[in-house]
Amino acid sequence: MDPDSKPPCRYGSCCYRKNAEHLENFSHPGSSKRNRSNSKDKDENLLKRVKTLDELNFDLSEETPILDVSGGDDDECGPANSSDTPEDSRTLPNTPEKMNIKDELKMKFMAEMPPDLFDFWEFCCSLNPREPTLALVPSLGLVLVGPFDVIDGKFRNFKSVDDEEVCYVLHWRYYYDPPEFQTVMMKSDSTQHHLGYYRDDPKELPAFVGENYANMNGSIRQQGDNLFAAVKLHMAKLLRSTKDEGAITTIKKLDQALTDWAQVLGYSLAAESPRLKDRNKRVVTKSFHGAGLVVPVHGDVGYRELPESNANLKKIFKNIAEAMTDEERMARFEPLQEIMTYVQFANDECDYGEGLELGLDMFTFGDPILHRAIRNTLPLAYTLLDRPEFAEILELHLSDRRKTELSQLK
Repeated sequence: MDPDSKPPCRYGSCCYRKNAEHLENFSHPGSSKRNRSNSKDKDENLLKRVKTLDELNFDLSEETPILDVSGGDDDECGPANSSDTPEDSRTLPNTPEKMNIKDELKMKFMAEMPPDLFDFWEFCCSLNPREPTLALVPSLGLVLVGPFDVIDGKFRNFKSVDDEEVCYVLHWRYYYDPPEFQTVMMKSDSTQHHLGYYRDDPKELPAFVGENYANMNGSIRQQGDNLFAAVKLHMAKLLRSTKDEGAITTIKKLDQALTDWAQVLGYSLAAESPRLKDRNKRVVTKSFHGAGLVVPVHGDVGYRELPESNANLKKIFKNIAEAMTDEERMARFEPLQEIMTYVQFANDECDYGEGLELGLDMFTFGDPILHRAIRNTLPLAYTLLDRPEFAEILELHLSDRRKTELSQLK
């Protein structure tokens, strides 16, 4: 085929597909020897240390993207710029034209994405090149969402029905997800089961991957410190619960492929890696959601316990929520107001963790009647802890806290 007549590959110079059929059918504008060399080195390294994709029987007949996460102006990656493919050549809404995907995600979600997000994306591309976000649906029922939707280009040319600007931090943010939690995978069933990154600080990489069943409560359970570990744990649960031989075979095959990738890339598949164990040692209190809170503590300054036990706090919140009249509710607020006064004293003495705990406990309890009290407590705690991004996410969530229609792609 004449090179000039070939349709451009949508991933341009960032495409790492080197099989003859793909190169024969698509042109790659802007490709360079340096890019081709980097892709070749990456492919050869993978082939040396893990089974080939052909051995794992995965189909690579479609185009598969590779991401630019370099952060340098010389490594711009995105859809090929061609008048023949106008849909792919446009930038994402509110995104500087030359921003690479890593910086774009940080801008949109107010936090840096960890390396395992991009590596897991490539793994899913190997399973289903046409629709990577659905790669795990047939075997595990999991859909890649959140930042993966941005990577997949789903917001490209997207325009909301009411013409409002997309709020990325609310994209697949479930009712009980605190600002520290960011959904990256979900199951389309009544359980509202979802997996996401949990960050102690928005300026740091995630501490772990957690799971929540939003139709039940706000409990967050740790699932390893990366997506490969979390999905492997999910597969182990499915294997224990299913008796379907066909499903078992499919899951075991996927488990082996995932294990191979994780080992090559150096990710721990343990439920509690050494890094996660170290983090858990720094937890000052479990809080209602159970994931644990980590705040800077210097000597005996940084955190003090709330004056009420978790059981008593829940009783106080429940009494407020069940009040029948405004007058009755005001009276039932008095014990909570007293606790909030103690938090003010704690803030004055730099024990910022107490306000963080109270605010998140009210949030996790979940009743909207506590939203005003949350606004009076939690944003200040985030500000004092130098976590303003969480304060902003919290305000956006409280202003539009919902249990259904969680996608911004509507």
